[in-house]
Order: sequence, then C-alpha cells, then structure tokens
Amino acid sequence: MPLSRLSLLLYTLLIYLLRFPMLLFFIWRSKADPAYRQRFSERFALQQVPAKAAGGIVVHAVSMGEVVAATPLIEQLLQQYPDLPITVTCTTPTGSARILAAFGTRVFHCYLPFDTPGANRRLLAKYSPQLIVLLETELWPNLIAKAKTLDIPVVLVNARLSAKSARGYLRFHALVQPMLQQLSLILTQDNASRRRFTLLLGTEPATPLSQSAHDKIQSCGNLKFDMQLAADLPQKAATLKAQWGARPVWVAGSTHAGEDEMLLQAFAKVLIAQPDTLFILVPRHPDRFALVSKLISDAGFSQAQRSLRQTVDANTQVLLGDSMGELMLWYQLADVVFIGGSMIERGGHNPLEPMSVAKPIQSGPHVFNFAKVFQWLSKRNAVDIVANTEQLATSTIRLLQQPDERRQLAERGYALYQQHGGATLRVTQQLKQLLPSLGEARLVKRDQQLEIWYDPALVLAGGFSKPSQAFFEPHSWLQFDAVIGQSTGRNTVWFVQAQQQKWVLRHYYRGGLIGKLNKDQFLKVPAPQSRAMAEFSLLQHMHQLGLPVPRPVAALFLPKKMSYRADILLELVDGSQDLAKLLRQQALTPAQWQQVGQMIRRFHDAQIYHSDLNCHNILLDPQGKFWLIDFDKCAKRDDVSWKEQTLARLSRSLQKEAGLAAADGKPWHVDENDWQLLRQGYAIVG
Repeated sequence: MPLSRLSLLLYTLLIYLLRFPMLLFFIWRSKADPAYRQRFSERFALQQVPAKAAGGIVVHAVSMGEVVAATPLIEQLLQQYPDLPITVTCTTPTGSARILAAFGTRVFHCYLPFDTPGANRRLLAKYSPQLIVLLETELWPNLIAKAKTLDIPVVLVNARLSAKSARGYLRFHALVQPMLQQLSLILTQDNASRRRFTLLLGTEPATPLSQSAHDKIQSCGNLKFDMQLAADLPQKAATLKAQWGARPVWVAGSTHAGEDEMLLQAFAKVLIAQPDTLFILVPRHPDRFALVSKLISDAGFSQAQRSLRQTVDANTQVLLGDSMGELMLWYQLADVVFIGGSMIERGGHNPLEPMSVAKPIQSGPHVFNFAKVFQWLSKRNAVDIVANTEQLATSTIRLLQQPDERRQLAERGYALYQQHGGATLRVTQQLKQLLPSLGEARLVKRDQQLEIWYDPALVLAGGFSKPSQAFFEPHSWLQFDAVIGQSTGRNTVWFVQAQQQKWVLRHYYRGGLIGKLNKDQFLKVPAPQSRAMAEFSLLQHMHQLGLPVPRPVAALFLPKKMSYRADILLELVDGSQDLAKLLRQQALTPAQWQQVGQMIRRFHDAQIYHSDLNCHNILLDPQGKFWLIDFDKCAKRDDVSWKEQTLARLSRSLQKEAGLAAADGKPWHVDENDWQLLRQGYAIVG
C-alpha cells in the first residue's frame, strides 16, 4: 500500500476513534454554552436537507472569525450567482450564530460533520455542490478526497501558513501533499504563505513544482481587509456612548487565560492616572466568561455583565463583554484597543477589525498568527507593541491622555487597511474559472431520490419554469406532437422542440455483451458520478471555455436500490451533418480539414479527453462551424498521453468508414493528404 494511502487510512481511523471523545467534549462545553449539545445529527451529516439547497456552493468557515472574513466573499457570490444556493458551514456555535445573524435565510446552513468517509459521502450526496470553498487552514483530508472522486472542485481561500505550521505539516508529508494536490486552487493571503504551500506541494520537500502547480497557488490578499461593517454599527455605538458619558474607553478583545490577569493588573495602574476609564474586557471563549467575571470581582473592580444587560453607570469600572457577535461594537466604542492572545504565546488575533474602524492598536509581542499584518503595522508605526504589564499600562495611559498621538496611530492603521483591500474581487475572479458563467447556472430539483440537474435559462426558453421527469420520456413529447425526428443507430435518440428550442433527448444504455443482458441499469453511484450528471457538468464547463459543444439542458438521475438509470437533454446543433455522412457526399476543402484539426487541438489544450473521438461525433453546421458531440464517459485529464491515442482513434474511424463505403459501392471523399491537413491544423497553437 502506498504511504499516502496508508497515512489517510491511519488518519481516518484516528477520526473514528475521536468521534466519541469529541461528543463528550461538546457536552462538557455545553455547560457554558448549551448550543454545543444541540444539532448532533449535523455532526454526522444525518440531518434532512432542503431540496433547494442542492447543486450550489458550499463555503466552510470554522468559527466566528473565519465567518467574518468570509462575509464579503459570500455576499459577492450571492450577488453574482443569484440562482445558485449557497450553503455556509462551520464547526462552532459562535460561528453558527454569526452565520444566522449575517445572512438569515439568504443562505443554507449546517455544521460541517466529522471528517469520516461516510459523513462526507452523505454530506456531498445531499448538497451535490458545484464548488466547495474552504477558509484559511480548514483542510480536511477525507472531505477533499471524496470531493475529488466526485469531480467537485475544492478551493482553499484566504489561506495562511506560518513557518511553524509549515514545519508541522512537513512531518506529515505523506498525508498533506496528496491532499493539497487534490485542491483545485490555493489562494493565499500573502506571498510568504504561497511559498510555504509551494514547498508542501513538491513531490519531495525541496522539489521544484511544475508551472501548472505553481499557477494553482495564487496570492490574492487577505479577505479581512474587505470587512463589511454593519450599517447600524455607528448608531448603536453612539447610543451607548451617550448613556455612558464622555468616559475614555479601553477595549481588550479576544483575551485568553493567563492574559486577563495581566490586563486587570495594568488596568489598576491606568485607573490611578485616569480614574474615569471604562475597561471593556472580551474573553475569546464563552466557557471562560464566568471565570473572568470572578477574576474581575477578585481584583476589586465594579463590573457590569453584557449578557445580563446590566447598566453601565459612572461607578462601573469594567464591562465584561460576555455576549456573542458584539466585538465590533466594542471596537467602535473604543478609544484604544488591545489585541488579545498576544501577551502569551497564543500568536495573537486579528488586528484588521479595529483597523477597519480606525482605532489605535496595542499588542503584546506574540503575533505569529498575523505576522505579516503586524510587520506592516510596525513599519508604519501604526501599532504599540508592549512586552509586559508595566509597558501595557504606560502605553494605555499615554494614548488615553494624548489624543493627537492616538489619532495618528489610528489613521496610519486605517490607511494600511484601505491600501490592502480588494482581495474579495481577486478571489471571485479565480472562482469564476470553476463556476458556470452568469446565465449558465446549474440548478438541482429533487423528488425523493429522483434528481434532475438543469440550466434554468434553457428550460425557461423552452417554455417551462422547472423540469420534470416527463422531460425524459419520449411519449410525453409525442403526446404534444413535439417530436421532430429521431436517430435510429445502435440506440434511438429523439429530437424534440419546445417553443423555438430544439433539443436532443438521449437515454444511457449499456454497450457490449453485458448490454444484451442489462440494457440500461448501471451500478448505483452518487448522483454527481452518474453518467448523465458527469456529462452535464463537463458540457457546461466546456461551453464556458468557449468550446464548440451543445449546451446541456437537463439531466436525470433515477436511482433504485442497487442501480440507476439516466437520461440527458442537449441543445440540437440544428441542420448539422456528421463527418461520416458528409464525406460520403462531398469532400472537405483543405481549409476545412485544418479547421477540424484546430478544433480538436482546442479541446486537447483544455485537457478535455474524448473517449470516442470518431467521425460520427464531429458535426459541420450550415454556417461552416465544426462541433464535437457525445461526451459520455469523457473527462478533464491532467496528463497528456491520451492525446495521440484519441487522434489515432479518429484516424481508424475514417479508415473504417472508407471500408464500409467501399463495401456498399459508394464514394468516400478522403485521400491521404487530408489527414496531413488535419494534423497541420492540429499543430497550430492557439
């Protein structure tokens, strides 16, 4: 067994073993936050999923911070693909609350299940996504591997990788490298992260990558520089400020154990110099709220708890921010902001949130989680770095008492924030490569197990609001006198008309000897892997690339217990003839033979493998344009060995048709020079 497969197997075994302890952990965490013991079915992907949620985009952001970062991107996707359902997943109740607050019913939402093969199979079968977007470092080997087998592109966006994390990943290279290779794109926050991901992607730790591998790792900037502030945030802050009076406000956001004590010690010194200061202390984790409240009381400070809606009056010294989703409100109210997780070796938290509202920032020395941003801040003198409690108190007193210095520090940080914006636009430009063009969406309709994928624009043009199973039944079209022809080759193909639309209805049959025993039943697979859906997806992808293929109208997946049947509806290339029929009637011009070669080269340059490239599957329409059809069992391939093999297959089909024509005593308008003309056209790049 290859080392990579063994590593994935061991990882999977570990996840299975950890599921029960994780559930116990959730129950323990639920003492502080009851949401941790709720919705357990979603942890195993056993929940019911609305049919309307299928066929769209899944965005995974682990918790609140990542949801905040993903918000501008999700908003852009909602605007750009209004017909596609967006599902946003997370793993924590705080992230879930943020998703619901930010998007309401505009998106679908669930927890991402444990990373086991079974849970991922159920998740992807229920949602049938066209694209999966993972935020930052949310790398789940089984999810990515299962998506790869279903040909669902997975993109890691806003990716960051510190030097310490990269060294850790290198120790598990046999698991990490195949996982990264299965990603369609890796869009990093900065060039340093891009270099580290490039190193991990090499076949060996120090092996240079091919150009194509380099191309899939792009630095697009940090999505958090595009943070969208709630429209009512300034008004909420102004209302509270009016209630509190003109008191200086010091905010410490996302603090950790061992840090709260240091902050309270520093605040005691601040009160000596500035007695009317209000300190807003916001612990990172909800399960520490009660403990931090006790620390405040033990330190002798009068406090108000936000969760209890206690009033902040002139005697209140500390406001405990023990509510969820209000950190940006506290930053908006602040005169000075301290970034938590930085006085201890936690690595610091996101400074971009206070930067976005133009607040002066303080931080401890431990900032490796956001090293690049703090490096930029330091170069611009836009952050006050402190090493201990004494320095923290001195910094706070100075900034509270010197408004000009406070304003300059804030302005420099805000200018940096504005300078690095635009990541959302760059990321969406990259995602466009993997999603249907506007007006060429793929929607999903489900009726129990039956599943239909369809292009809503084409279905609407045919006079229908939605497809139905009757779309794929010839007698339904015959009933309305809408059949305009049929092809009776090895199997019947029907040509139908819906308003001004002319479509091809094709049922999937088995070939060879087994087809005589089992006409059209295929071994059951997930819907995206079925013959019809695979061809539908590939055709949409090729049409988006501008390749001459019929557009897919709809595809049907009809499963039974152990098998499935399938059908597909395509646009008809009206008035066209295939080469096999055409060449019995007339010769192609030299220019036309070259056009055939150029057309095939376009498909090969796009890495599109046609499993049955023969002269019956090449059409010429009345306008002189060549088309390629019948993409059943075809796919996008990364290698190149098949390209000459498909050309050889086409050559054999021309020779076979020549023999058949001779046997029938009919002409065949192909000579030896014609194949060379085709090869000349194929050799023309671009």
